[in-house]
Amino acid sequence: MFTLPQLPYPHSALEPHIDAKTMEIHHTKHHQGYVDNLNKAIADNPDLQTKSVEDLLKDLNSLPEAIRTAVKNHGGGHANHSLFWQLMSPQGGKPISPVVELKDQFIQAAMTRFGSGWAWVIKDSAGKLEVMSTANQDSPLSEGLTPILGVDVWEHAYYLQYQNRRADYIQAWWQVVNWNKVSQLLG
Repeated sequence: MFTLPQLPYPHSALEPHIDAKTMEIHHTKHHQGYVDNLNKAIADNPDLQTKSVEDLLKDLNSLPEAIRTAVKNHGGGHANHSLFWQLMSPQGGKPISPVVELKDQFIQAAMTRFGSGWAWVIKDSAGKLEVMSTANQDSPLSEGLTPILGVDVWEHAYYLQYQNRRADYIQAWWQVVNWNKVSQLLG
């Protein structure tokens, strides 16, 4: 069964860019909800309980049709958030050129995502970096892509502090990017 990962820093560590209350609710309520619902979705499938969430998302078509959408939604929410927490840090390290060069495209993808979703810098199977956006909790993993950097643009990620000012949230979020983790994912 899946469990909620601990944050690698206190809820207040990203202030003033992301407030402690948002982090607490986002982590302990929203992410926990994805974990709980993913576990419910696979409860009757013991063979799936031993797989990683990444493996489930990479091969959604092999899942029983009755649970495929729930695993896509809740497994995606769990995987996306598990990575998201690691992609932020109060001491972010040195920005990485190939990723920073995509910053304007990344911000555009985050700003133009209609409704809820994510903006990503991904690496394809040839190692090429690209920017993409996914709806809801869809994961680049389901498309055979490796997420390198991602920002949550669901309103729950920023509304307490930034209300409807998504652009302000995205600019503030760049101040807490964990470049050390990005570098590790870039390989």
